[in-house]
Amino acid sequence: MVMSWGLKAILLCILATGILPAVVANVEEQKDADCADFSNITLLQYGRQQAAKLQVQYLLFTRKNIDCASMFSEESLANAQPSLFNVSLPTKIIVHGYRALGSKPSWVKKLAQALLRAEDVNVLVVDWVYSASFAYNRVVENYKEVAVQISVLINQLQEHGCKLESFHFIGVSLGAHVCGFVGTLFEGKIGRITGLDPAGPMFKGADTFDRLDPSDAQFVEAIHTDSDYFGISIPVGHVDFFLNGGKDQTGCIRSRFASMYGYVICDHMRALYVYMSALNGSCSLTGIPCFSYEDFLAGHCLDCGGVLSGTCPIIGLSHNSGITVSPIPKEQKLFLLTTSSPPFCAHHILLQLEVSELDKSADVEMTLITENLATQQRLMLQTDTTVYKRVLAHPSALCEIESIQLKNTGARFYRQGDIHIKSVCLLEFPVVRQEKPLCVNNIDLRRGAPWSHDFVQLCGGF
Repeated sequence: MVMSWGLKAILLCILATGILPAVVANVEEQKDADCADFSNITLLQYGRQQAAKLQVQYLLFTRKNIDCASMFSEESLANAQPSLFNVSLPTKIIVHGYRALGSKPSWVKKLAQALLRAEDVNVLVVDWVYSASFAYNRVVENYKEVAVQISVLINQLQEHGCKLESFHFIGVSLGAHVCGFVGTLFEGKIGRITGLDPAGPMFKGADTFDRLDPSDAQFVEAIHTDSDYFGISIPVGHVDFFLNGGKDQTGCIRSRFASMYGYVICDHMRALYVYMSALNGSCSLTGIPCFSYEDFLAGHCLDCGGVLSGTCPIIGLSHNSGITVSPIPKEQKLFLLTTSSPPFCAHHILLQLEVSELDKSADVEMTLITENLATQQRLMLQTDTTVYKRVLAHPSALCEIESIQLKNTGARFYRQGDIHIKSVCLLEFPVVRQEKPLCVNNIDLRRGAPWSHDFVQLCGGF
């Protein structure tokens, strides 16, 4: 199901008027009354669109209070009493984006905890919910003022010994552009900015001064998951990861009205959940440089040679995403496929099929099977082409694939004859060493008679 931008925007407007107030109820309840919490805006205030003074506050998480945020300000360090904030540690600063219903971002605590499990750092959360909860165009008008207020705090932290290069900003949606403007105010001297599906509406055609771009920090990365609706479609960092092409994400094609809000923003928020999963380090989410998603799927990009000198960028906290070359390339588009659920990692498998010349066009369905996991790919064979390539995402590694199945499919009334397959080959990439594809040769694929092969046997020689 493909939802038009107009329909998606209308649904978001309906949701924003409070017709589905149950969304607010989904916000995590603060269990400990002593823990700091986000500010809130009532639906009545939202409906009246009251002009409000900009309100920004900060919540602090550390390994000493990983489950319970504390309020933070410059006074927290200036007071004689000991502070949880450690100026000798790096600092991660999380900036949320537009809040359609004035609700608190329920994911913040999970992101803070994931960051703290990965590194011993200070995690500061910028709470600008009150100012981010009016009409989207009004919120966009205020985002630079939020950045200015954050910059004041950064200046104060510098006075207490923090270094600009020790700050890592993580911005979600509109929050990514807030981070970008903070970086502009500090002339790109901030250490790192991570944009999680940076907002697209009102920013795609904006000047680099007004949106996130590579000059905003020493290293800028972005993860794109909804570039055809709420996210931005152009590269905005040194490296830009386009997951599944950056548009429709696996597992998001649902339309149950009870969870319509989640459906509308599913693609947009996938960047956040993939990033949190990557912080756990259970598997590697590796991007492959390529000119376009179509070229990537066609198997034209299998490694990270060229400007990246063979090192493939990885989503997570690795220095410069693992890039070792200097200077760091700018606006490098990277592509990768994911699964529909955590940890989202998929193995990239290149399928290459070579057939004898056909008298008529035909359809072939190929299935990779590992235990109860199956990946299917349908290929339309033409009379003027004999070699076909396609990139697949499979949950298991190449040599964990138990069997491969081929089926000669097509409409019943269309009488395509047998297909002679010269070879079907599989190769996992990015290629780390000079590996050769695993191939099965000389297959006569009869109509209505599926062919299968015990693929594990092919890996025995490795």
